[in-house]
Amino acid sequence: MEGQPTAEVIEQIRDIPIYRESLAKGHFPILDKPEIARGFPDNWMTPRLAAALESGEAEFVLSTGTHHARMQLIRPPYFLLHSYYRLWSEHPDIADTWASGCRRVSLTTVLATEHVARINAVKRGVPPEPVPPPADRRLDDRTCYLNLRLDPARWERDDVVRMLGEIEAARESHPQGLYHLDCSGYHLAHLVRKVGEWGLWDDFAPPASIIHAYEYTPVNVRRFLHQHFACPIIDLFGSTELGYLFSSDRRGNYRPHLDKMSVELHPIAPDSTIHQLIVSSVRNPHMPLIRYRTGDLVRTVDDSPDPERISQFCGRQTELLDTRHGPVAQGDLDRSISEVTPQVFVHQLRPTGATEARLAYTTFNGRPLGPVDTVALERGLTELTGRLCRLDHRTHIPIGKSGKYAWLAQGEA
Repeated sequence: MEGQPTAEVIEQIRDIPIYRESLAKGHFPILDKPEIARGFPDNWMTPRLAAALESGEAEFVLSTGTHHARMQLIRPPYFLLHSYYRLWSEHPDIADTWASGCRRVSLTTVLATEHVARINAVKRGVPPEPVPPPADRRLDDRTCYLNLRLDPARWERDDVVRMLGEIEAARESHPQGLYHLDCSGYHLAHLVRKVGEWGLWDDFAPPASIIHAYEYTPVNVRRFLHQHFACPIIDLFGSTELGYLFSSDRRGNYRPHLDKMSVELHPIAPDSTIHQLIVSSVRNPHMPLIRYRTGDLVRTVDDSPDPERISQFCGRQTELLDTRHGPVAQGDLDRSISEVTPQVFVHQLRPTGATEARLAYTTFNGRPLGPVDTVALERGLTELTGRLCRLDHRTHIPIGKSGKYAWLAQGEA
């Protein structure tokens, strides 16, 4: 039966209440987020888990909730960090930077920074400071978080100078002057633009390796980063509840990291070449997820449901645009834009009524697209969406409350 757990996996989940009915029937249906939350934590509780919670080997956490409702989870302390470190240490393009003891500086959402500050405040038994100092933003001896503002487009010169100084401190701590940069692609692109705007390149030592994760990184943003950094730039895919599952190589080809995991791909609609990701994982021993629908979407090189042939992680199932040609994902819009011009930076599509849409966009150089690219892009987006699409150049598109950008907006603005 497709996707059903092996006998070895069944032995590991036999005592978990949420799986009793499936075990009795001999069939495991796809597991959705509401089922995980229903009756939590009793639906996961076993004597072994209760003992792990009591000893501190397991802890309650919340998923990030940036693209979906926040979900309670149970996992080992530093589960996601250990998953990241293992991938970094084994990745053929950047493992040398792990082995050499590079410090990791993380430039991502302010929510991630605040989470680390809260962890450290709890350890010390004090409330977190409104503006956490570097010591409170250090997750462990290798990782420090930099960002203290929600919207990176609003960073001021003092913010950038501070972050460059903290990067330099991490670099200076290494015998060869190396460091590893962990980031959201958007945040790093904003930093590069502001460093250029304020003439601060002499203060920005290039990293030895870069991983961008946390959210979808558009093709144009990847191009922009490759123009400014000569080191390997790796795309990383994972989630709070599962850890990291796939990474790209420096050429953009994806490789799996499926330790104690298996993956299925299911079309999101009949005849669709967009597939949803279904994961079975016992990597987290306290909350193994069997046939779990992550909500993430992928495309493969040959449109087949073969996880070994994934070519693109193309967005979230909750953020699909319905069209008469079938559903359109974030990656589809991104591809249409990048095939016309490399200049579009942040973009957001807003359907207006039943037959029209407007694409708000910013550019890397701050100037609107020329008439040729404007006409070509409007034509391509109209064909893609089945709506008459017009472009709307902006100097700023606000970031979401989560610290991530939404590619699809609803209603008038």
